[in-house]
Amino acid sequence: MEAKKSKAIVFSGVNQIELREVTLKPVSSTDVLVETWWSSISTGTEKMALNGLIPSPPFIFPFIPGYETVGRIVEAGDHVNQGLIGKFAYVAGSFGYEDVNAAFGGASQFIVCPVESLTVLDGIANPQCGIALPLGATALHIVDLAEVKNRKVLVLGQGAVGILAAELAKHMGASLVAVTEPHQNRLDISTADIKVNPEKQDVSAALAGHEFDVLIDSTGIMSAIDTGLRFVKFHGKVIFGGYYQRMNIDYSQAFNKELSFIAARQWAKGDLRRVRELIAAGKINAEKIFTHQCTVDDDLMDAYSQAFSDPDCLKMIIHWKDGDEAGEHFPICKTGH
Repeated sequence: MEAKKSKAIVFSGVNQIELREVTLKPVSSTDVLVETWWSSISTGTEKMALNGLIPSPPFIFPFIPGYETVGRIVEAGDHVNQGLIGKFAYVAGSFGYEDVNAAFGGASQFIVCPVESLTVLDGIANPQCGIALPLGATALHIVDLAEVKNRKVLVLGQGAVGILAAELAKHMGASLVAVTEPHQNRLDISTADIKVNPEKQDVSAALAGHEFDVLIDSTGIMSAIDTGLRFVKFHGKVIFGGYYQRMNIDYSQAFNKELSFIAARQWAKGDLRRVRELIAAGKINAEKIFTHQCTVDDDLMDAYSQAFSDPDCLKMIIHWKDGDEAGEHFPICKTGH
């Protein structure tokens, strides 16, 4: 049987992106073949990878990026439930290519992957929202580690993860959620009880009278963390929700308050499904982070550059299907562009 071809987004070198044809591995008895409808851009890992800052083997150029993909299952292996065919699923990526590396590998028109790597999107009215599963699961894991019930929580940064962490903290019983964010458009999207723009407000005055049980950082900015630590109570808890190459914070505050520090790594088993159920039940609004969109045939370098550098761009959705065809089934999320 002739190997199946697919077009895919390929990082071909430092700051080089192209749409090229790649060869898929055959569908094994425990695999599925997924046709992609939407994918998205990671502004952390993929930015570092495109700049050549992740030299590990999966990220050796050329490679296919992407771990935020939603598509429809179009083929299932002999040992897979055939009832899955036609269903939409979130795909965390794939290594199912023969002629190119896969650094997660989800940015492809067709994807071959093991069935157990899927999260089927049953119950979600608009499966495009499945794009939010990995960020939602990351935020959920952070909030789980924070143990927020009946506690006052301060979230630093209202990027996509910070916005979802603040919303989840309220859903999971936090008595008060405050956030800081210097970009007003992000702050406007947030559902926090107290919203502080440090570019326009004095943070000390805005948070006067509050001592927080938990500090969640989603900025990666050491000066922001130092400021946040001033508002954490004695024996408080600090959750590091990003990835940090180096930590350089004011240790005196940690020492004087006997603070506990926890690093959150991605998400825990089952969190993707938990987020799916929260979205399906309307408990969290995933679409609020979908601010920008493009098609796979647009200038991809421009799209990735905007996703990486525009503070108003929380999540760039890439459409792989023809607009009319996709629009017949699901409304395109209302976005800024």
